[in-house]
Amino acid sequence: MESSARETSSQTSSEPSSRASGQAPGLINWDLAASTAARLTPAGPVLGAAEIGAAVENLRLMADIAVPHVHDITGLDAARDLRDSEVLVVDRASWAKANTQSFAVMLGPAMEKMLEGRGSVTPGAASVSGAITGSQLGAILAFLSSKVLGQYDPFSALAENSTTPAAGRLLLVAPNIISVERELNVEPADFRLWVCLHEQTHRVQFAAAPWLRHHMLDEIENLSGQLLGNVDSLMERASAAAKSLKDRAAPGAAPGRGAILDLLQNPEEKAALSRLTALMSLLEGHANVVMDAVDASIVPSVKTIRQRFNARGKDRGVIEKFIRSLLGLDAKMRQYSDGSKFVREVVAAAGMEGFNKVWESADHLPTEPEIHDSKLWLERMGL
Repeated sequence: MESSARETSSQTSSEPSSRASGQAPGLINWDLAASTAARLTPAGPVLGAAEIGAAVENLRLMADIAVPHVHDITGLDAARDLRDSEVLVVDRASWAKANTQSFAVMLGPAMEKMLEGRGSVTPGAASVSGAITGSQLGAILAFLSSKVLGQYDPFSALAENSTTPAAGRLLLVAPNIISVERELNVEPADFRLWVCLHEQTHRVQFAAAPWLRHHMLDEIENLSGQLLGNVDSLMERASAAAKSLKDRAAPGAAPGRGAILDLLQNPEEKAALSRLTALMSLLEGHANVVMDAVDASIVPSVKTIRQRFNARGKDRGVIEKFIRSLLGLDAKMRQYSDGSKFVREVVAAAGMEGFNKVWESADHLPTEPEIHDSKLWLERMGL
């Protein structure tokens, strides 16, 4: 499965780069991150060449079929024309490589500022640092590469020498989609359309709000800058965050943000995290609402898919539970729930047209308290 899907995603192979210049890219060896992820990622399902070709073609078809349904459900005219972005069917290694390109764009400015604040870095030190962080990032991407079904990437188009269309690309990770549909024993075409409804909604969100990409980059730069700006205390805070994993592992413990995000401590860091949390909750929740708005006339086995998909994850192994806690992946699932509740409550009170005011400007984005109490946002918007 892996080799043929990689050929389908050849456009992700442009040389990764950063928005930042100078020494910043040396702090993370992006090529090493991509090669490490490719080496460590688990193998995908075994399929013959004809099966692979059929799966790739079907996923592309389902991605196209999903768009008019997204338009009907969201009422966003942006769904009518998505020609400035693209859909790629990829394997796990190609997904990981694509994310190194996006991370280079997202983290470049913060790393540049960190270097400016700490003085010159010798080429030898930069090389060692880049190798260590590149290997670590590659290991994380290898773990995630077998979990992600799809991802809209609006950032890689901003990288130097990028061949990605201006509005970005939607990545559908074929091995993972096929693995899950087999695990759940559901109708492949139905499951693939259901997944594409969610992922195409993300594509439409950024098309409906052209300002959203740079707003998100600014927020990521602010958050990463806060963390990297306090690099001298990073090891101490990392040790404390790692110890907190023991408490998270206790039976009945609520999902945390993840030990990595627990490195954030001061008010500015927490405020930056709160804004990003609210934004991600909105985007994921909205996509989930669209995914769940379809009925059997669109996805015949949707009820079975929902039930079986939601029941997944109850028997994860100890190592996977540890990594998920470290990265805060269970907290991400809570974002889906919190954001979905916000969207449903706003639509119930103000209709989809009222909800769509959220895409008009950054000032209309809900805060984290508003995500948890939609009445606050409705009042602020005069709805």
